[in-house]
Amino acid sequence: MQTWKVGALAKQTGLTVRTLHHYDEIGLLSPSHRTGAGHRLYAAEDLGRLVQILSLRQLGLSLEDIRESLARPESSLQRVVELHIGQLKERIDLQQRLCRRLETVAERLRTAEAVSVDEFIRTLEAMTMFEKHFTPEQLQEIQARGQQIGPERIREVEAEWPKLIAEVRAAMESGTDPGSAAVQQLAKRWMGLLREFTGGNPGIQKGLNTMYSQEPEVRERTGIDPALMDYVGKAMAAAKQS
Repeated sequence: MQTWKVGALAKQTGLTVRTLHHYDEIGLLSPSHRTGAGHRLYAAEDLGRLVQILSLRQLGLSLEDIRESLARPESSLQRVVELHIGQLKERIDLQQRLCRRLETVAERLRTAEAVSVDEFIRTLEAMTMFEKHFTPEQLQEIQARGQQIGPERIREVEAEWPKLIAEVRAAMESGTDPGSAAVQQLAKRWMGLLREFTGGNPGIQKGLNTMYSQEPEVRERTGIDPALMDYVGKAMAAAKQS
């Protein structure tokens, strides 16, 4: 039967001898055997328990919680490893999302003459919000649309939206019928700008509507509130009928 002395085990695992002694003292990992002189000897089953301990530590559990967890009969090495794999996948997903955000910001930095810190922060906030309401596939499609349209057209659209929103709000507040020819023209411009963003994808359109209805920051930043959305919706319906 193969066994390991505490120094050899510490060297193989990257732990310190002091840590292994501490695990023994608190009853978390006691060696299965000892030499005649009383030196610790760890067997294969001890290594299996050590793997469980280290995995649970990486999951964020305290030593006391780990000891209680391993004392439960349903606890097993396979279960602990599966939990660890699940958390690692979550971390990988978070890192990949962060990478996509930074790649987008880097692209904006390449194409813009100057980007302020405030604009940088707003970009990151917007990307975080988009990830809540769009699938990864939809985000890729949106990014591809942006590359297809080009940075110059994106800047034009960003400048056009506030003007259009202000015109629609003025028409709504003045009591203009959403079915009137003037408002229908505004609705057509609105649909045209949306189509440039969504590419006609109904899933992206749905995610956009959800974002506007559920995110107060978006409404405050753009001025598109539920009343304006309802007014535009009526104008779009009238424009489609005509």
